[in-house]
Amino acid sequence: MKISNWMLAGLATVFSVTGAGAQTGAAPTSGQPAGAAQTVPATQKSAAPLQLQSLGQQTKADPFPPVNQKYFTATSPSVDTVNAFLKALWGYDSNRIWRVEAIQTTAAPNVSKVVVFVSDKTPNAKVQPTAFFVTPDGKHAVAGDAVVPFGDKPFADLRKVLQARADGATRGATSKDFMLVEFADLQCPHCKEAQSTMEQLVKDFPNARVVYQSFPLVDLHPFAYKAAAYGYCVQKQKNDAYFVYSAAVFDTQDALTPETGDETLKAAVTKAGLDPAVVAACAATQATKDQVDASIKLAQEIQVDQTPMLAVNGHLLPLSGIPYETLKTIISYQAASDGVSTGSPAASGSTSTQPTLGK
Repeated sequence: MKISNWMLAGLATVFSVTGAGAQTGAAPTSGQPAGAAQTVPATQKSAAPLQLQSLGQQTKADPFPPVNQKYFTATSPSVDTVNAFLKALWGYDSNRIWRVEAIQTTAAPNVSKVVVFVSDKTPNAKVQPTAFFVTPDGKHAVAGDAVVPFGDKPFADLRKVLQARADGATRGATSKDFMLVEFADLQCPHCKEAQSTMEQLVKDFPNARVVYQSFPLVDLHPFAYKAAAYGYCVQKQKNDAYFVYSAAVFDTQDALTPETGDETLKAAVTKAGLDPAVVAACAATQATKDQVDASIKLAQEIQVDQTPMLAVNGHLLPLSGIPYETLKTIISYQAASDGVSTGSPAASGSTSTQPTLGK
């Protein structure tokens, strides 16, 4: 349940703010007005400073330093690629604006440093510089301890991996075009809290294939592995029964102890309408253990570093702490970017109470 920097969801800046202006020699930002304007992709070949796109009468002064080509010393990535990457992260937020101010060579061979200035359309909004590094293969961006997919379509590869390998119990659509894959641990308190959110997502996005993918954190939760093994065996008998089983386990998490853990899992299986003896025997087999191990390996390979984590067509989003309406907006934006329909009905003044995510 490590609390990672959920800036990867694009809610603040994507990476830690640094003193990039001083490092790159870009013009200072203090005292400059913020603008109600939207950036246009810069090009490294342009000789003239880039201007923000006009938004008519609401346009404010350009809040960013003008682009200076002397700070573009690296041949890759291109400004267009950086902008596409940032749009993949931030495009759901129509209020956010940014400008790429530098793409520089570094002492590390073929590692480029990218500096971006970020603000929003709010009057007098602050301008924040942020910097990250792009690996030689152009497939990853690095800032602090965060390593994330990079490129004009940064989530495409992970989307394909999950379409091929996510094998947990499913709800919703059968198609894999629009997938919400939840990585969770049945002994994790935050995962328990997030289930109301997952249930609401199933209702709000009818075209989504919603997958529960087991990621038992065995170092923290001693009974999580066995609970996951039982879960796979329940799923094999009846997919829908899994969610009755998991709900029962979540409801009795406190009883997952050495003294009462086995009986707690068997009671959850019984509640799901299955034979606990049969499920227990299945969970003890090497084949089932291999399946749990493969699920853990999948989570580790794609850099899931906490539970609960939601992969939206490959875009990893920590569930704990994201406001539900923001989460819905990000999901809708990702689906639109991938050219798939969410099946979500048009907003019509619903007064339903939205769930609160775990903290």
